[in-house]
Amino acid sequence: VQLQASGGGLVQAGGSLRLSCATSGRTVSSVVMSWFRQAAGKERQFVAIIGRTGSTYVTDSVRGRFTISRDNAKNTIYLQMNSLKPEDTAVYYCAAKWENARSYDFWGQGTQVTVSS
Repeated sequence: VQLQASGGGLVQAGGSLRLSCATSGRTVSSVVMSWFRQAAGKERQFVAIIGRTGSTYVTDSVRGRFTISRDNAKNTIYLQMNSLKPEDTAVYYCAAKWENARSYDFWGQGTQVTVSS
């Protein structure tokens, strides 16, 4: 599975961005996919997940602001980020794993999101 993340950029606090993660090699509905982020000097943090059935979950710190979704026809998942805060600044990565796998075996290259105050 190959993953290509895009959509990052510089935005003011309160603004919005939509990240995309295009997949190839397998369909998005055949794997579990997630978004992670890593701020400078910090550990990588889980952000959101979408299961094979389309069920979703986002971490508490972004719930109500971020939404994960999937377009099966485009083999792409998205992370819609609204009401962005400076603390959302990080490199965002998409990742994929087989449903029963313990770890994510496939990672995109990361896309930088910078939120200015």
